[in-house]
Amino acid sequence: MYSVSVRDHFMIAHSFTGAVFGPAQRLHGATYVVDVEFRRPELDSDGIVVDIGRALETVHATLGALNFRNLDEAPEFTGRNTTTEFLARVIFDRMVEAIHDGRLGEEAKGIETVRVTLNESHVAWAAYEGRVARA
Repeated sequence: MYSVSVRDHFMIAHSFTGAVFGPAQRLHGATYVVDVEFRRPELDSDGIVVDIGRALETVHATLGALNFRNLDEAPEFTGRNTTTEFLARVIFDRMVEAIHDGRLGEEAKGIETVRVTLNESHVAWAAYEGRVARA
């Protein structure tokens, strides 16, 4: 399996509901370093997994929709704890949508799996990985 990863970051504010979160139940900020890995069994006709420039642009735009937002005020997250794990899945879903709608190029539709890793710090991170179902 071939893979290409790109990296960007975003900053948010949020709070959590539930005693398990302790002091994080209060409003706090987080800065995530995000790695998105694209995998496919064979290279495309250009000999690549995905165009790195397009991948960087698409990841940056995807994260831009979250950057500098208080996620507690985002209607799409009402009633949800926007944990690192949850956000990894949100970004994964948005990257799969970008693959299907051609933002990563037509050849990128051959990507089979995507892994999104959100690094909370140098000692903790969470990820979501899944198959890119055919549209």
